[in-house]
Amino acid sequence: MIVVSDPNNIVRTPSAVTIGTFDGVHLGHRQILSTLMSGAVSAGIRSVVVTFDPHPQVVLQKPNKPPIQLLSTIEERLALMQDIGVDMVVVVPFTAEFASLSAQDFVKNWLVDAIGLQHLVVGHDHMFGRNRDGNEETLQRLSQQFEFELERVKAYHCGELTPNSTSIRKALLNHELGVARAMLGRHYELIGTVVRGDGRGREIGVPTANVASSSPHKLLPARGVYLVQSEIAGHSHYGMANIGRRPTFTNDDADTLEVHFFDMDSDLYDKTIKIKFLNFIRKERKFVSLDQFLARLQVDRKECINIIENGLFN
Repeated sequence: MIVVSDPNNIVRTPSAVTIGTFDGVHLGHRQILSTLMSGAVSAGIRSVVVTFDPHPQVVLQKPNKPPIQLLSTIEERLALMQDIGVDMVVVVPFTAEFASLSAQDFVKNWLVDAIGLQHLVVGHDHMFGRNRDGNEETLQRLSQQFEFELERVKAYHCGELTPNSTSIRKALLNHELGVARAMLGRHYELIGTVVRGDGRGREIGVPTANVASSSPHKLLPARGVYLVQSEIAGHSHYGMANIGRRPTFTNDDADTLEVHFFDMDSDLYDKTIKIKFLNFIRKERKFVSLDQFLARLQVDRKECINIIENGLFN
């Protein structure tokens, strides 16, 4: 898969194109990408995804608003698109200046002149451009002006769920990992670097890896204890993760993620690992004593082992 961000570096050739942030690359997104690739193969042309970095919400965020929380970093999006088999991804550097570009100028300058748009695939409710003026009426007009085929993809449904990034974020913040997985088509994951903590876990016999996310905008699921899994040095390891402020021992200013792996006590400092969230175990709580805390950890561990042994993953 070719990745470019400068329109001058794009080799212009007939292409099937889709546009979007694709945060999470969930099942709804995958239906659009599948339609894109099918159209490209049928026409014998290139499949191209146009996406944006930073995420537009980060650039356009108004003051005094809560931090933007995203399901995927640009690196994760690119990796997922490569797995799907997209030929090229154009990562447009999103700026306030770019946000002022009209839909017509964007289509002409980027899609038609730079890429070679022949077939445009968009979601059922997709709009883009300054003031979201790239609506269905505008796209129909532009398709005639620049002679490309326009295809809208119907909303994707999995059971009673209609996958979208907002609903997935809501599910993760409500401890609903199964709902999030059903819409993502996979377990939610977070990539981060293992950093040094206060060493308390090792002192009490429960060593943990303190994981700092690779992006300040990456969404952490709601506070609580989770069954997680990681691939480390080619081996799969299960563990319990705690997200929160560790109220039994301290009152951190921000939520942290720490993982206790059941079958590993290796030095992971400075290593980058991927945490896959499998099951929600319980909410974070404050214990009155260390003994009560450790006793509860044993209960949590038994629940996790039961899930693993019986394949009861969300």
